[in-house]
Amino acid sequence: MTLLRHVLTALVAGVVLFLLATRLSAYRDYQMAEIAAYVVAVAGLTVLIGISGQISIGQGAFMAVGAYATALILQHQAAWPIWLVLIVATLATALAGAIVGIAAARLRGPYLAGVTLMLAVALPSVAEAYQSVLGGDQGLPVAATVPGFLGVSFPLTRWQAWLGIAAALVVLVLLANLMRSGIGRNWRAIRDDEVAASLAGLNVARLKVLAFIVSAACAGLGGALFGVVTTIASPGAFTLTLSIGLLTAAVIGGLGSLAGAIWGSLLLVLVPSYLSNVASSHGLSSAASSSVPIAAYGLVLIAVMLAFPGGIQGALRRLLGPTAPAATTPLSALRRHASASDHKEESKT
Repeated sequence: MTLLRHVLTALVAGVVLFLLATRLSAYRDYQMAEIAAYVVAVAGLTVLIGISGQISIGQGAFMAVGAYATALILQHQAAWPIWLVLIVATLATALAGAIVGIAAARLRGPYLAGVTLMLAVALPSVAEAYQSVLGGDQGLPVAATVPGFLGVSFPLTRWQAWLGIAAALVVLVLLANLMRSGIGRNWRAIRDDEVAASLAGLNVARLKVLAFIVSAACAGLGGALFGVVTTIASPGAFTLTLSIGLLTAAVIGGLGSLAGAIWGSLLLVLVPSYLSNVASSHGLSSAASSSVPIAAYGLVLIAVMLAFPGGIQGALRRLLGPTAPAATTPLSALRRHASASDHKEESKT
């Protein structure tokens, strides 16, 4: 019954958004496609941190894997349908997430955050080390074309928006059901008390790796969609700034909430363009205008964490009534990990 409700909700939302895309300008369609790509990546991150309790600052690096995988596939298999390209790119990123997840399975809290931070910093330099394959600083083109059945005059931006909306809705439905399944309950168990979950018979390491794989797969699909929207996969698009922006979006939206991923993605796309335009209209230089959104993110993040620790979705829950548990914050996740570490040390002694 829950699956049917999620599917019906997604279908209604899809119809509304598809119709909305036909009435918007090409630029707004582009923004809608960009928001959809970020929703997928942020949703995976909010599940990883908010549900399983693992802190990651490397989501942008996994988006880069998905984008480059898409570019390489289209270079060598241009006849493949776009849905197959997206699936293969997602699976490739899931494999990368499995490798990193296995390597970091014994880490927790700030140590895991540090490892993923190093990944976000180091991975873009791989494109420079393998310029013949990955294109160096210039990156690789992503040949995004409108399917023939839509006609030659169909706008590319509208097709990109439709593709992003469809992919985001599918991912949200899958994650919503996964969070309510036995796996989701097990993730919450290790998030709340890792030692107690282990004593209850749960394979903590396997569950943590699985959560990392799911999050990386979402980031890979988000990166693939982002590559299709921007028609290029370049290291400059997947820097540490992107990873921090994704984490900020997840926190501001509300960790552990898929609706929070939507709120955070809207802010991630709409706020920078609006603030940059305001700064430019007031005579600031281009360099100063580009720094305004970063400063605004910091101020908004501080304000939201002080007023509503559960993010925007947490604030809406409080306004509508306490019908659901509050979202998880990174601080509470760190506290849980510290408590679990103390319990483990006590059990050893």
